[in-house]
Amino acid sequence: MARANGVDGLIGFIGKDNTWRERLLQVIDEHIGPALEEFDLEFGDLDELLGDPWPMTLWGCAFEDLLGRTYGAGETNVVDVYLGRRGWNESAEDRAYLASLRATAPSLYEVSQIVPGKSMELRDLLSDADPVTVREKSATRILKPWDRIAVRVVPQGKDYVISGALLHFPAEAAEFLLDGLRQTLDLDPESELRLDEDVRRCCAPLFANAWLFTQLPKILDPEMPTLTNSSGDLLEFHDLRFALSTGVLQKDVLSRLSKRSDLVPEGQKAWSWITAAPETRSAQGGGMTLDTSMGGQTVLGYLELKGKVLTLSVNSAERAGRGRVMLTDTLGDLVKPSLTSIRTVEQELEEREEAPADEIPLDIARQIVHEHLDRHYRDTLDQPIPALGGKTPRQAARSADGRTKVIAWLKHIENSSARNMESPMAEYDFRWMWEELGVLDART
Repeated sequence: MARANGVDGLIGFIGKDNTWRERLLQVIDEHIGPALEEFDLEFGDLDELLGDPWPMTLWGCAFEDLLGRTYGAGETNVVDVYLGRRGWNESAEDRAYLASLRATAPSLYEVSQIVPGKSMELRDLLSDADPVTVREKSATRILKPWDRIAVRVVPQGKDYVISGALLHFPAEAAEFLLDGLRQTLDLDPESELRLDEDVRRCCAPLFANAWLFTQLPKILDPEMPTLTNSSGDLLEFHDLRFALSTGVLQKDVLSRLSKRSDLVPEGQKAWSWITAAPETRSAQGGGMTLDTSMGGQTVLGYLELKGKVLTLSVNSAERAGRGRVMLTDTLGDLVKPSLTSIRTVEQELEEREEAPADEIPLDIARQIVHEHLDRHYRDTLDQPIPALGGKTPRQAARSADGRTKVIAWLKHIENSSARNMESPMAEYDFRWMWEELGVLDART
């Protein structure tokens, strides 16, 4: 937390003054005490659990909160006291910064227009204030478009800067904070939050509390999210191997399979098994839905004929059952009863981790991934999306309410892609989707 702008001297002053040091400890307890009590932790445990720099960032949130508080009938403020006693030791610029920091309340901001190493634009999600461009070096190299952060935006001369305590809020943490603010302020659960600086200053501890109450459970009891396919089936990988009957030739099998309209050739002896209509059920328990689509239709599995064996690969027990019936009805006595191997998600991940990395040049990998994403999202624009009320993005974008949901949906998928920093996905340009849906003006 310690940085220039006069903050170093102020921290030292508080550390040597018993009264102000005790007050800081009380504010720290407001910011992190509820979470420590809830999860039966000590402050020292946060170093191991959260890692650098988060314990000091949380300390910084409390420290900055203290700077805006007043005590006693005389409304004594630590910044005023420090500047009165030691202000002669600080530059005019540093004195002005401390005064601005004291007067600034925290808020939740949405990040956009990032210029790494220079600046970013922040939109206050808790007020109607116009977006501001802040000068910033380190954070702009880490943050991604549409990230949400809790921080103080401090005027400095003609510019704006951010304070030292910045918390990155994932989607669930942001929602937890917004719900907590509504409950604390006794507001309607669906109301749009528009809070003045005095209210946000009073609610400052809620920012750290919301962040901790959503981060600690994931660290203390990490669980793989429930993974399903778009049919709502739990993800489990099945390979059904049908050996050809004695005397049966590949051409006999190929002839039967060619008559099925739901088998799309992917080569001379490979097929995608697709649905007659898209399948779009939401994931169980708020988990994640994984699947592949083709031309707006869900790919249920993949078929491949090698030598004397026909293999069907699917991602759930339900689809394995459907596939077995489909191939048995289609091929009859051309194949023997299937043998099935099953792998859980955990086993599949372990196999992939143990497998040698493909030595594909980065530019080729990027091209392959981006072309896949082009096809995937082109199909997605015409598929029902649960987050859009079951409408396709094109349909939803035609109304004012739907347009708002489409913008939020686009921000979510773009931010998720950008945060996948070890993959070529991070470099994918979503601009064309904003243009296609007529909402590009909301991206700038």
